[in-house]
Amino acid sequence: MKKIAAFNLQEMLIVLAIIGILLLIALPSLMPLIGKAKSVEAQIQLKALFHSEQTFRFIHSRYTNEVEQLDFEIPPTVPQGGTANYIYEIIEASSDRFKARATAVVDFDGDGIFNQWEIDERGQPIQTQAD
Repeated sequence: MKKIAAFNLQEMLIVLAIIGILLLIALPSLMPLIGKAKSVEAQIQLKALFHSEQTFRFIHSRYTNEVEQLDFEIPPTVPQGGTANYIYEIIEASSDRFKARATAVVDFDGDGIFNQWEIDERGQPIQTQAD
């Protein structure tokens, strides 16, 4: 019988423990990056909402505060079984102005503050509450 070179159980457990310790050290420094990456979702969806509002305004000469009237589908959030991390709402609409808000449903860094973005008729997403 030939011996096959392999790792034993102790060596594997030590390697896994070292990887776990390195992850615990690196994770807190990566949390802001994770929050920034997830906030891109809000910015993209708010831009889509802005374009839908613009199209509605070109047709009806006013903005609407009813999402159902727009060509925009609100994605299901994580608590609803979907993948979206934000809820979207139109908070103000008139003939020449509108404002929409995206509020995080997940606290990305666990500090109790939920990320919030807004967009208006100018079309530039602005972070109003940083997580």
